[in-house]
Amino acid sequence: MPQLNPAPWLLILLLSWTVVLLIFKTKILSSASYSTPSAPDLSTRHTTPWNWPWT
Repeated sequence: MPQLNPAPWLLILLLSWTVVLLIFKTKILSSASYSTPSAPDLSTRHTTPWNWPWT
Protein backbone atom coordinates (compact mmCIF):
# COMPACT_ATOMS: atom_id res chain seq x y z
CA MET A 1 0.00 0.00 0.00
CA PRO A 2 1.67 3.26 -1.06
CA GLN A 3 2.17 6.07 1.43
CA LEU A 4 1.01 9.61 0.68
CA ASN A 5 3.60 12.31 0.54
CA PRO A 6 2.83 14.59 3.55
CA ALA A 7 4.52 17.67 2.11
CA PRO A 8 1.63 19.02 -0.03
CA TRP A 9 -0.97 18.16 2.64
CA LEU A 10 0.97 20.01 5.30
CA LEU A 11 1.22 23.06 3.07
CA ILE A 12 -2.52 22.93 2.34
CA LEU A 13 -3.28 22.63 6.06
CA LEU A 14 -1.06 25.57 6.98
CA LEU A 15 -2.44 27.76 4.20
CA SER A 16 -6.04 26.96 5.09
CA TRP A 17 -5.45 27.81 8.77
CA THR A 18 -3.79 31.06 7.72
CA VAL A 19 -6.80 31.98 5.61
CA VAL A 20 -9.20 31.13 8.44
CA LEU A 21 -7.21 33.19 10.93
CA LEU A 22 -7.09 36.15 8.56
CA ILE A 23 -10.83 36.01 7.93
CA PHE A 24 -11.74 35.77 11.61
CA LYS A 25 -8.94 38.02 12.84
CA THR A 26 -11.16 40.66 14.47
CA LYS A 27 -13.37 38.07 16.13
CA ILE A 28 -10.37 36.20 17.52
CA LEU A 29 -8.68 39.35 18.78
CA SER A 30 -11.82 40.69 20.43
CA SER A 31 -12.43 37.43 22.29
CA ALA A 32 -8.79 37.11 23.31
CA SER A 33 -8.89 40.27 25.42
CA TYR A 34 -10.66 40.06 28.73
CA SER A 35 -12.25 42.63 30.97
CA THR A 36 -11.44 42.98 34.64
CA PRO A 37 -14.17 41.77 36.99
CA SER A 38 -16.06 44.45 38.86
CA ALA A 39 -17.91 44.21 42.14
CA PRO A 40 -21.71 44.34 41.90
CA ASP A 41 -23.38 47.55 42.99
CA LEU A 42 -25.14 46.67 46.25
CA SER A 43 -27.15 49.89 46.45
CA THR A 44 -29.33 48.93 43.45
CA ARG A 45 -29.70 45.30 44.48
CA HIS A 46 -33.22 44.05 45.12
CA THR A 47 -33.20 42.95 48.78
CA THR A 48 -36.65 41.47 49.43
CA PRO A 49 -36.60 38.34 51.61
CA TRP A 50 -36.89 35.04 49.86
CA ASN A 51 -39.77 32.91 51.09
CA TRP A 52 -39.98 29.14 50.97
CA PRO A 53 -43.02 28.07 48.95
CA TRP A 54 -44.09 25.46 51.54
CA THR A 55 -44.12 27.76 54.59
